[in-house]
Amino acid sequence: MTIDQVRQLVAERGAHARKLREVLSLLSEDWHPLAELVRLPAVPRRTVQDLLRALGDDAETSGDRYRIAPGLVASYRAEFGVSGVRDHTDVLRQILVDIADVPPPLSSLDHVQATAETALNRAVWLNATYDLAGRRLLCLGDHDLTSLAVAAVNPDVSITVVDLDERLLEFIDSRASARGLDIRTLHCDMRFGLPQAALESFDLVFSDPPYTPEGMGLFAGRGVEALEDIATGRVLLAYGFSDRTPALGLKVQQELQKLGLVFEAILPAFHRFDGAQAIGSAADLYVCRPTGRRAVAGGTRIYTHGAQSVESSGPSKEALTALSDLAPRPESSPPPKPRAAGWTEPVGKGAASLAVDLSADPGPWLLRTLLSSSPARLACLVPNNHPAVSSEAGQKELQELVATRFTLKFLRNNPDSKTTIVVADQVLTGTLSLGDRTVREVLMKAHGKLRNVWREALITASQGVLTKRQATEIVDNAPVAADDLELRLIDLPKHRIAALLPEVSASARYVERSEG
Repeated sequence: MTIDQVRQLVAERGAHARKLREVLSLLSEDWHPLAELVRLPAVPRRTVQDLLRALGDDAETSGDRYRIAPGLVASYRAEFGVSGVRDHTDVLRQILVDIADVPPPLSSLDHVQATAETALNRAVWLNATYDLAGRRLLCLGDHDLTSLAVAAVNPDVSITVVDLDERLLEFIDSRASARGLDIRTLHCDMRFGLPQAALESFDLVFSDPPYTPEGMGLFAGRGVEALEDIATGRVLLAYGFSDRTPALGLKVQQELQKLGLVFEAILPAFHRFDGAQAIGSAADLYVCRPTGRRAVAGGTRIYTHGAQSVESSGPSKEALTALSDLAPRPESSPPPKPRAAGWTEPVGKGAASLAVDLSADPGPWLLRTLLSSSPARLACLVPNNHPAVSSEAGQKELQELVATRFTLKFLRNNPDSKTTIVVADQVLTGTLSLGDRTVREVLMKAHGKLRNVWREALITASQGVLTKRQATEIVDNAPVAADDLELRLIDLPKHRIAALLPEVSASARYVERSEG
């Protein structure tokens, strides 16, 4: 049956099948000459001819005109219909509510809120340009809530959001869950690499990165890393520069070209913002096609504001000395040299002590460093306004998350009045309950797949009472999202880690039953 051949042809086009659907839509309406089938949806002539050959006897011809046989129109419309959303009033109203409720922008992360109309325009453009149904879209950072807008326009697309801002991830999780949307969130600082679950997994990537050359190059490079097929994948970027500084725009474009990106289109002033007046409160949409995968340079200074900005000078020498003094090593060894942040791999394994400079921490680095480290003592230098330091509630929340591994002290009386030193001392396992020992084992292996780590934690905590099969059954039946079990703990947003750990502790009751 030729509809199967058409279905195969459409499937082969992946996210770019939208235009083939538009050709089929024209053929289902009335007679159209070949020139119109090429011109109206902007499809190459040979592609249209391939489609007509796939249609075979399902298409009727009259001279140079073609149409789908009337008796088959309903079947083709049901299978390949182009569903255009004409009226977006309800979606726009919903986006306005979401933007009013979203956590405030962080200037240190170069957050400038896009208008609700821009979020909707992005969603409508993506849906009109690409065949989104059944595709996978990655949003690299999403304070503008593009993910919620796209899902509202086309609920059949699978969306993943990776972001540094823990508040935003919890907000998107909450809204998506309440609306039954196919959106999942992962914690990520692009400077230290994408979560493993996001590598080579997506059809399209959208991002509104920091507008420094370093930031644009880094986010674009991560976008290419996330594409499953670089031949059909696209990286879509927002970027704007002042018409008074064209040299900056050139430098950014050169950074993108170094990554082997071809500009398929640049749509001027596509994005509008409540702020960013230096660039006219507007930015262009770059449609980038990769020509290969290139290594992405690291670096932590990619923003224009705060301690992570390109111009930032970092902490004082006195603060770093105090940090080293609080992480003493044996007398025969010199004090440890403060390490910079980074948790793509575990750090400090087997070390007696470790000092880490987190003075540029925007919020999540401290928790991730605690999860990634295994020394007897860990000392971390963080800014005074750090959310886990600046309030008693923040300190209590952090201590509760890592209580089975570390006891924390928050020391403000250091030579640098802008920073606080957090000292973490290991908790002795002999003081822990069975449930806490299970949690500790999971936290100790934050870079492993959660399902495997949790299973092994139960076996270890039970001292071999549970078999591998029994432990697997306990984990698989736990009230935790199945998708999360396939991820690393280090990649989960903080609110999902907080919800997970009590379930890990509770799972140990099965060990007690087995022992009984």
